[in-house]
Amino acid sequence: MRLTMYTDFSLRVLLYLGIKGNAELSTVQEISDAYGISKNHLTKVTHELGKMGLIETVRGRGGGIRLDMEPKDINIGETIRKTEDDFHLVECFNCEINRCVITPVCRLKGVLHEAMDAYFKVLDSYTLADFVENNEGLATILLGKTL
Repeated sequence: MRLTMYTDFSLRVLLYLGIKGNAELSTVQEISDAYGISKNHLTKVTHELGKMGLIETVRGRGGGIRLDMEPKDINIGETIRKTEDDFHLVECFNCEINRCVITPVCRLKGVLHEAMDAYFKVLDSYTLADFVENNEGLATILLGKTL
């Protein structure tokens, strides 16, 4: 399974906001600088995370973004499901485009579904809190300071 850059950036934004806390707002530029990634991409990501209710966006002078939920309430598996648009590992997972002639008798399809279920079972067992709480290393790298 491979995640898109969009999902990767979404998770990075959540990690940054989670490690920083909600005492002050963060900016897209600040997050872009911390990761060394495109501000334009992050702007799109933060807009969508706001629409999903994961982050709060505050407009205007002195505005910025922060988590709109507690880190313990942001499930990683659920977040990935919301940010990815295609979980078709193979052609036969998509009924609309499937032309594979062995689909009716293929046993591999079931195994791949089982693997996908296991993948999400693991992701569903973690929240953002698991990655940001008491994580001095993450704080040092992203914020340049210890917690």
